[in-house]
Amino acid sequence: MIIELNNLEKININAFQNDLISWFKQEQRDLPWRQDRDPYKIWVSEIMLQQTRVDTVIPYFNRFIEWFPTIEDLAEADEDKVLKAWEGLGYYSRVRNLQSAVKEVNENYNGKVPSTPEEIAGLKGVGPYTAGAILSIAYGIPEPAVDGNVMRVLSRVLSIWEDIAKASSRKIFEKAVRELISHEDPSSFNQALMELGALICTPTSPSCLLCPVRDHCQAFEEGVQNELPIKTKKTKTRDVQLAAAILLDRNGKVLIHKRPSTGLLANLWEFPNVEIHHPLQNDREQITEQFHHSLNLNIKLERIIGQLEHVFSHLVWNIQVYSGTIEPVTSVGDEWKFVSLEEMKDFAFPVSYQKMLNLYLEHQKN
Repeated sequence: MIIELNNLEKININAFQNDLISWFKQEQRDLPWRQDRDPYKIWVSEIMLQQTRVDTVIPYFNRFIEWFPTIEDLAEADEDKVLKAWEGLGYYSRVRNLQSAVKEVNENYNGKVPSTPEEIAGLKGVGPYTAGAILSIAYGIPEPAVDGNVMRVLSRVLSIWEDIAKASSRKIFEKAVRELISHEDPSSFNQALMELGALICTPTSPSCLLCPVRDHCQAFEEGVQNELPIKTKKTKTRDVQLAAAILLDRNGKVLIHKRPSTGLLANLWEFPNVEIHHPLQNDREQITEQFHHSLNLNIKLERIIGQLEHVFSHLVWNIQVYSGTIEPVTSVGDEWKFVSLEEMKDFAFPVSYQKMLNLYLEHQKN
């Protein structure tokens, strides 16, 4: 694949590097994973930051490192505790892949994160961006770390009119970074590109007058900075109607269920729920019957306590939330448990089910 970057010749690369890195060293945010260059901490932070805002990640990162301060700690941790530490961040396959890869590092690399592109790229869940971030930030190796921020910045600086939503476009931006990156300080260079995209070169209304590399930016010179980057819209999400219930037994304990080990929200805990396929099934008696038919639960739904919407990247859950009771069950499988509200704090629930519990607690107060 031949990649042409005709506009690179218009850039004074040394001046671009100096302006960008100087700005970063003066203006960079004080973030906990920047306190040192520990490759494990950088790795954890980069996985957390995928599709998640920095402000959201900070408390999660601090708690995660407190619970699992070393690679060995995470490798040997119980998965339920790892999921609990991640609870609320979403995209739970990320942390399962992280723990799987950390186990490999612990076993095959004596607990030291690999420092070569070939080895680090072979770890589960480590894509080109994460590999480049760890190699450049932790080890000072001039590898590209191309995320959405970097593609947006370089789309404007180099006037690149390729669709950044296409996977094939990444190669163009990786080549651009390889041409532009500082070999003396690749760590600051890559972090500066990301920081610039996060703080200044934003998706809408970029702050061009504050930009440290404005004099190098071809989109600004041509007045097209608001037209770049080119990004096609995502496909439409699918709506799913659910009924979910917080069910108490005679002892006041709540029935919870562990989701399957594969698929969406794998191994997380939830309240019993069924999918509603037809509007007529919004009737409480029919939903009760569906609980019995689908889950073999002998329950009584008492009332609707609320309606929730939870948005994933590819679907939207619309959840009718019920409270109710359940007849005594002599035995349930390992995927079912009766727990007190206090004991529930030890189990990892998706955000949607945390919201359900909050609805229930508010309803009980009233």
